[in-house]
Amino acid sequence: MVRKLTPGDYVTTAWSGGTTTQLAIAPEGASYADRDFLWRISSATVTLEESDFTALPDYHRLIAMLRGEMTLTHNDGEPVTLDPYQVHAFEGGDRTHSRGCCTDFNLMLRRGKKDGSMEALRLSKEPLTYQPRPQAEELLLYCAEGDCVVSQDGATYALAKGETLRVSGTQPDILTLMGHGVLMLCQMWQL
Repeated sequence: MVRKLTPGDYVTTAWSGGTTTQLAIAPEGASYADRDFLWRISSATVTLEESDFTALPDYHRLIAMLRGEMTLTHNDGEPVTLDPYQVHAFEGGDRTHSRGCCTDFNLMLRRGKKDGSMEALRLSKEPLTYQPRPQAEELLLYCAEGDCVVSQDGATYALAKGETLRVSGTQPDILTLMGHGVLMLCQMWQL
C-alpha cells in the first residue's frame, strides 16, 4: 500500500520550545501522549536557544537537523554538534539537552518491538536506485528540500517540499528516486 501525505494530513502541536508536527505514527490510532506507539515520525521547530528533550525511556531515537543549528548533550557528556542531515542515534531515556534554534526530523522506535533506520538522500536528475532492507515492513519518504520523484512498481509519485510518501507492505520493492532536493528516508521493521 502506498499513501501520499501532505501537510493537511499531519498533526501539529505546540510545546514550550516551539511546535512538533507528527507525520506518521503506528499503529493507526496510537497516541504520542499515551506512549502506546510502536514508531513515530515527526519534525519539530525549536525556537528556544536551549531546551530539554522529554524523557522517553521506552524508545530509541534517531534525529537529524533539517535547518538551523543543533548541539545535543546526553547525560552531561560531550556535546554533539549535528551537521545538516547528519543522523544521530540515542536512547530516549537519556537526559538530553539541546542548544540552537532549528527544525529537526525524528524517528522514535519502541525498544524491544521495532527497529529502523533513517538517512538523508541528496537527489539529482540522474535516477538513483534504492533497495530497501529485506526486513523493512514500512518506508516513509519525506521531501525535506526541493522536489522529489519516487517510482515503485510502475507507479510514480511527485513530492513537493514538506510532502511524504508512506509505503507499507511485507517487502517494499526497489525504488527509483530523482529530483532536485533532499529526501529523508525511514525504514521500520519488527524485531
